[in-house]
Amino acid sequence: MLLLLELDLQFFAGEKTEKATPKKRQDARNKGQVVKSQDVTSAIVMLMVFGFLFIFAGSLRDDLLDFFKQTFIHNIHIETLTIESVMALFTTMLIQMAYVVVPIMVVASVGAVAGNYFQFGFLFTLESMKFDLMKMDPIKGFKKIFSVKAIVELLKSTLKIGFIGGVTTLIVWTNLPEVLALSFKSPWMILLTVGKLVGTMGLAASFVLLLVSILDWMYQKHDYEKNLKMSKQDIKDEHKNSEGDPLIKSKIKQRQREMAMRRMMSEVPHADVVITNPTHYAIALKYDEEKMDAPRIVAKGTDFVAQKIKLIAKEHDVIMVENRPLARAMYDQVEIGDQVPEEFFKAVAEVLAYVYRIKRKI
Repeated sequence: MLLLLELDLQFFAGEKTEKATPKKRQDARNKGQVVKSQDVTSAIVMLMVFGFLFIFAGSLRDDLLDFFKQTFIHNIHIETLTIESVMALFTTMLIQMAYVVVPIMVVASVGAVAGNYFQFGFLFTLESMKFDLMKMDPIKGFKKIFSVKAIVELLKSTLKIGFIGGVTTLIVWTNLPEVLALSFKSPWMILLTVGKLVGTMGLAASFVLLLVSILDWMYQKHDYEKNLKMSKQDIKDEHKNSEGDPLIKSKIKQRQREMAMRRMMSEVPHADVVITNPTHYAIALKYDEEKMDAPRIVAKGTDFVAQKIKLIAKEHDVIMVENRPLARAMYDQVEIGDQVPEEFFKAVAEVLAYVYRIKRKI
């Protein structure tokens, strides 16, 4: 019965039911694992590109016509082909085509950056580009094909095809008289009509894709939070790793105390006086008129530490003075390295005067 209870506790401890900690989220972000829907970026890029084309179509049309004039009409006037004439023609063609292509590429690039920035902010990491053989595991790849995520992706693709196909069909159906009349129009009017229809369908498809991408982003966020969930044991382990092993921390603190104790005891031989309780407290004072404004506490302790201070003081002929109220009060109010407060000046001055008289007699 106890074994079954222990197994149940281990199972629940390992079940991922807790929200991810800030550290887990930051670690995942550093690895490039963020909430991201590729459809959001695609929708924003499409929307910005088609919006740009819809607004600046006239200017781009003129640039495109200049390109064709430069390409074909200029070639007619070339009587002889030389390296210079070909390179000049090639350069001119590139410049003319750049007037058409570069603005569209810039708008698309801005849209791609904006789409990613809106989702997870600024992030640059090479972690996701590292080569990992585990990603080439055929078993995991086979599982992904028949996973819930694959089904969701299939449904999402079906929705996109259905909605985008439906809205573009509706636009064509609405403008069906114009489409049917294209065979009776001039080539220039055909281009204008087709360009208008393509621009309208592109904008409509972009808005539809943006709507679908919002739903996809919500699903991606849900899936992201689910994958980031931690078990109670994971949280304990993270806290333990971040704070450090309690056993190691206690050993470090013990070592620090030992080092501080050795430093303190090394100052006792240089003290001018040790004020005692006499058994429970010991305070070592040092005063240098040229370097100090007031006497300083160089060591203090109670019980065993006090006995050790007195033993070292005795070995190095440091004078010890018994003053129970002063030793007790100074131990509670003054730390090692501090100057003696004003309230103790009179009592400490009397002790030091007594010490100096003894030293002169010696």
